[in-house]
Amino acid sequence: MAPADLLTLTIAQAAPKLERRELSPVELTEAMLARIATVNKQLNAYITVCDQQAREAAQAVERLIRAGYYLGPLHGIPIALKDNIYTHGVRTTAGAKILADFVPDEDATVTARLKRAGAIIVGKTNMHEFAWGGTTDNPHYGTCRNPWNPERFPAGSSGGSGAAVAARTCLGALGTDTGGSIRLPSAVNGIVGIRPTIGRVSNYNVVPLAWTMDTVSPMTRTVEDCLTMFEVVAGHDPLDAHSAQVPVADYRAELGRGMRGLRIGLIRDYSLTHVQKAVGDAVRSALKAMERLGAQVEEIAMPSIHGNISAQLTIESCEPSTYHQEWLRARPQDYGEDVRTLLEMGEMYLATHYLQAQRYRSVLRKEFLAGFKQVDVFVTPTLPFTATPCGATEVVIENDRKEDMLSAIMQFTGVPSLAGLPALSLPVGFDPDGMPVGMQIIGRPFDEGTLFRIGHTYQGETDWHTRAPKL
Repeated sequence: MAPADLLTLTIAQAAPKLERRELSPVELTEAMLARIATVNKQLNAYITVCDQQAREAAQAVERLIRAGYYLGPLHGIPIALKDNIYTHGVRTTAGAKILADFVPDEDATVTARLKRAGAIIVGKTNMHEFAWGGTTDNPHYGTCRNPWNPERFPAGSSGGSGAAVAARTCLGALGTDTGGSIRLPSAVNGIVGIRPTIGRVSNYNVVPLAWTMDTVSPMTRTVEDCLTMFEVVAGHDPLDAHSAQVPVADYRAELGRGMRGLRIGLIRDYSLTHVQKAVGDAVRSALKAMERLGAQVEEIAMPSIHGNISAQLTIESCEPSTYHQEWLRARPQDYGEDVRTLLEMGEMYLATHYLQAQRYRSVLRKEFLAGFKQVDVFVTPTLPFTATPCGATEVVIENDRKEDMLSAIMQFTGVPSLAGLPALSLPVGFDPDGMPVGMQIIGRPFDEGTLFRIGHTYQGETDWHTRAPKL
């Protein structure tokens, strides 16, 4: 295949070619490394490119295939990892100056699982410093940019992973998600990303942000590819004390079931309010398409929903400040100004504030669990606006009123984060400037299979996920 054709492949398309030896892992990896060399100067999606290690791994997994040892659908697939996920022998900076020279002596559990599946790590992606922010404007490693328009932001904190996938420099990537850091970049970069149920994927050897909400999961161009990566990284890990001992379902069996009979919930006075027009229009259009596919849409009241941003900001302030307490006192000058300010603010909260926020989480989760007796999933936009200019700290959503970026960006993604629920973001359209719009589907605990089912069925009837930025 021509190098340009290799860039168009999804995991689902590449895997059988690799298994049948119609495509070489070395050939595919070289195409991705060449693409990184071409576009990363413009996008700054990678902090570290693992070219030597990737070439050695590609040669090794190719020998396995030639010897008749095919490890599965990730065998020979080039992927990227967010730079807060440990990689043995490769520096893991977490986007921070403080960890600029940190080289782990072991992998994260998710890294090890990908390697055992035969995946090839091509690089470590740019991120908001220590994952505490939503823009990937990184003062230490440079601003990451959106491949649909490099003057716009890729969101964050997994902005590098989102840009890397959208720019066709890898076939999939891992990000981390606390308040939305997988789903936000997935939305504004026009790709798919899932936040799993809390405890579904191991956090072992992942630099934490807020440990009661942190998760790791894939970002890909299609729902099917997201499922393929998720199957590998999901499952109990005895090394992670918070890992759930819940069996991993057969997600793939759900894909062909369609949408008929599924009940989709909209949160009354919330799901489609306070959003930019293009975002609201795209999500409404997606809902109509889902109804044509046999789903039923109904509104559900959720009285406690409007307290979510305050609770999330409280928890995402207190827990990171606890983790960073020693560094913040010994090396304050080594933090970017925005992150240092947030960490210092986190130390100003009272124990009562934190405990009240945790109590709110329990109330919100109970309301969702009650709602799931009436519907199978809930739908919102992933975020209420499309990609803003790089460096912006405010955003206009409606009525020409400027709002703080951090609060606005978490309007919808913070809800499943607080409730510990799985949520999938997938592309559902574009705004008049050609920037992607994402829709969030929230599911029951450990019911990622229904999210994959809905997303895959929707993508079978639409082509948003097939469109590529022109770089």
